[in-house]
Amino acid sequence: MAVGAQVKEISEKVKQQSSFITQLHEAIGQVIVGQRYMVDRLLIGLLTRGHVLIEGVPGLAKTLTVKTLSDAIDTKFQRLQFTPDLLPADLIGTLIYNPRSGEFSVKKGPIFANIILADEINRAPAKVQSALLEAMQERQVSIGDETFGLDEPFLVLATQNPVEQEGTYPLPEAQVDRFMLKLNVDYPTKTEEREIMDRMATTQKLAPIESVITPEDIVAAREVVDSIYIDDKIKDYIVDIVFATREPKEFGLDLGDFIEYGASPRATIALAITSKANAFLEGRGYVTPQDVKSIGLDVLRHRVVITYEAEAEELTSDDLVQRIFDHVEVP
Repeated sequence: MAVGAQVKEISEKVKQQSSFITQLHEAIGQVIVGQRYMVDRLLIGLLTRGHVLIEGVPGLAKTLTVKTLSDAIDTKFQRLQFTPDLLPADLIGTLIYNPRSGEFSVKKGPIFANIILADEINRAPAKVQSALLEAMQERQVSIGDETFGLDEPFLVLATQNPVEQEGTYPLPEAQVDRFMLKLNVDYPTKTEEREIMDRMATTQKLAPIESVITPEDIVAAREVVDSIYIDDKIKDYIVDIVFATREPKEFGLDLGDFIEYGASPRATIALAITSKANAFLEGRGYVTPQDVKSIGLDVLRHRVVITYEAEAEELTSDDLVQRIFDHVEVP
């Protein structure tokens, strides 16, 4: 089949399967004001089986958005407040001894849900963080001698606050790399804030929203996302972007003093699949360079480790990644 005919066929499938995206936005919009960027990125995480790290100051509706998304998809949701005294067993479960029978029985922990919100993940010690990250990577949990698979869709959405760093356990770079996307959530606009006040400044409880899709719809949509066409030139463009974070001089960029470590091959894979998911949200059966640019910052910002020199110059990883996107030739 010719490429043009193939793309046309995929585009038809995308239009059929992506119709629920509008329904989801409308349902979530009944509760959440604005935050389109965060909602779209959470949907991309769902469509690509990729976990999401959300950073933003308190009060930006991070928890409420995730809970509302879960309600709209009719999935099992668990919110975990991470604290310094949390234990791995509090997360994954443990074995309970029955003195009558002399046997141990398994008590499953809250990780056995579809959407997990790990609130303030950097407040829990390394043992708990590693237990969560193992479940994210392997999509299974071992309790005693038994191993239990986690139901699909399984998505971990972790939040961390950029303020109040005292008494926290920052995630190591190698563990942060396990998150497909890292979002920086900002304050709402003045108009949105006024609407938030009008809607939320009440003692009445918010009415729950009705679910508009099922987990099966998400799984079916993932198959369509996999089939979205990505041209060889765009594949090369993705590889060039990632390589520019490691060898900026090869691309005429004078960033060597500012980048400690470039992005890993996980970034290349993540950029390709999230670009497809972005095209799906746009209702297209093919990937454009703009898809790569739209999602690129969220894929790369936590994978590019900056040097002290960059910090001294008040440069962030966002600044460096943006320079790379501005400089690398677009196909």
